Amino acid sequence: MRPDCFVVHYHEIALKGQNRVFFERKLRQNILWTAGKLGIREVRLLRGRILVFPTAQYDIDGLIAALKNVFGIAYFAPAYKAAQDPDAITEIALKLADSHTFSSFRISTQRAKKTFPMGSVQLNSHIGTLVQKKTGARVDLKKAEFTIFIEIFDSDAILYCERIEGAGGLPVGVSNTAAVLLSSGIDSPVAAYKIMRRGVNLVFVHFHSMPVTSAASVENTKRLVQRLARHQKKAKLYLVPFLEIQQHITSLTPPSYRVLLYRRMMMRIAEKFAFKNKGKALVTGENVGQVASQTLPNMLAINEVAHLPVLRPLAGDDKQDIINFAQKIGTFAISIEPYDDCCSLFVPDNPETSAKPDKIMEYEQNLPIDQLVKTAVKETEMIILGKNGKDSAKQNG
Repeated sequence: MRPDCFVVHYHEIALKGQNRVFFERKLRQNILWTAGKLGIREVRLLRGRILVFPTAQYDIDGLIAALKNVFGIAYFAPAYKAAQDPDAITEIALKLADSHTFSSFRISTQRAKKTFPMGSVQLNSHIGTLVQKKTGARVDLKKAEFTIFIEIFDSDAILYCERIEGAGGLPVGVSNTAAVLLSSGIDSPVAAYKIMRRGVNLVFVHFHSMPVTSAASVENTKRLVQRLARHQKKAKLYLVPFLEIQQHITSLTPPSYRVLLYRRMMMRIAEKFAFKNKGKALVTGENVGQVASQTLPNMLAINEVAHLPVLRPLAGDDKQDIINFAQKIGTFAISIEPYDDCCSLFVPDNPETSAKPDKIMEYEQNLPIDQLVKTAVKETEMIILGKNGKDSAKQNG
């Protein structure tokens, strides 16, 4: 049986009170953005769920894959429409039962339309008796191998038997915009994903040291952004030349403080692009204690230059947990490909792990910070990337 529609369920959105309609409309919009070209003719909002109606010649596998990428969906199911009549619903239920093999089953009806001629328990019993007679399977209300779900609305009745897990979270776009400092390593793409899953639309800022380093980090970062762009309509990637800044810092400051000063400059520059996009926060993949620059005193020193809040969604995560998550979302294989990271240049053997504010002020007084930031922003290349993997626009600054 080819599904007539897909029923989409959400959890957290249902708790949003008076803002619920805004969240539902954003989820509907994101479904259309993500899966519209795969054959959708209508996305209908109902109480507590959404119905997605495909065209006659839709791509079922592509549509399922696309719906899995939409944040805000708790689960969804390929479903079958029936007339709002007990006999019509029973007919579809028996066809579903006939197309599966099982030794135990249950019928689960939700009846929003209270004028429907049969109550939920009555309909469950009626259809369950016929399914049992047809299949010989036993009824098990707690641990059934097979469940037929029936939902009866004001204008529709649908049936389904397979629930597909969604991405969860909130629809991208309901929580404003932030700028993420994205390397081509393992951590920052996972941090980006987790923040996007909370409804935040992201712009991506990548720092490179070409031509001293190869273009590998830039190319890997583009692929990571394309991977993440499956979850929002498009993604701006800012490619910031950082070599000149590193050379200034290296020539004027002691080795132990260089990484800290790099990070403070990155924060200043990333914040410019956050402001440019009306962003409300900065996001990093930093993890407490993972490397020398990620001790609490050093994080405090890095934060000092930012006017926006700095979000670190991986701060308390174990490294293996981050790796497992990266594998789950499909970024790990890209992140472990060889590349030269800009921060690997000029890294000292013994970096400072507990930054002294007076030392930072002393060293930064020797740097033309405003001019360096202005030049880096001006020379930055901006690329707009979509989920199709193609650059759709390029411009500087």
